[in-house]
Amino acid sequence: MSGFAADWLALREPVDHASRNPVQAARMRAHFAGRDTLTIVDLGCGTGSNLRGLAGDLPPRQHWHLIDGDPALLERAHIDLAAWAETARPRGDGLELHRDGRVIEVSFEQADLTVRDLDFSDVGAELVTAAALFDLVSEDWLERLVARLATRKLPLYAVLNYDGEAEWQPAEPLDGRVIAAFNRHQRGDKGFGPALGPASSEALAQLLRQHGYKYGAGTSPWVLGPAHAALIGALTDGFAQAAGQIEPARQAEFASWARVRAAAERVRIGHRDIFGHA
Repeated sequence: MSGFAADWLALREPVDHASRNPVQAARMRAHFAGRDTLTIVDLGCGTGSNLRGLAGDLPPRQHWHLIDGDPALLERAHIDLAAWAETARPRGDGLELHRDGRVIEVSFEQADLTVRDLDFSDVGAELVTAAALFDLVSEDWLERLVARLATRKLPLYAVLNYDGEAEWQPAEPLDGRVIAAFNRHQRGDKGFGPALGPASSEALAQLLRQHGYKYGAGTSPWVLGPAHAALIGALTDGFAQAAGQIEPARQAEFASWARVRAAAERVRIGHRDIFGHA
């Protein structure tokens, strides 16, 4: 499982959209209620899934500035967003999309988020959002981001950050060992420095408190069953591979575990969503 592979992102997208915490989504909608326009920056946009999941909750005219370090994912985002829209036409280097009565202008930026100066004033951001990103970043990086947001009092909507909770049912003896090793792997350097991993949501909440933000947090777990067999298979393999990097002597054992657990009846993977505003 690669968190950045286009096929993986496509496989998880419907579940991502269905899993968002409804209370935090409602808080975000209420904050922008009555607005006609909104400019959104999406960090680590991948193929544009976050836009597709959020556009229906936002004002009728939107400008999205999508940032990712992978040019292949940005190219795929361009294609997938055009296909998602009812109508799409080029607009400069970006797109103008029409869907469900909304006009959505999209611009794209290839930038390495580990070094990119996240000022946000250059695009007139009014909301910053990210999906499944902050469990990959370091505490120092997140501190800098929240300080930048607070300087301009920008709202933040961070969704689908892994919280360390994982469960395969029915349970098997090796489950706990694989999950513990996977969670250790999540704290490794993903390019931003030592990753926060399962601690990311609590770290973000603490930083928002320190900067005087009002915020709410809620769970957004994946709850997977027989209809999600392909996702369960890819997810289980990814857990086993990551766990094997932490415990190399158990790689074969973990691989065997994955082959069996890919047929689990139910899998639950914990995430948390946070919406904060000044």
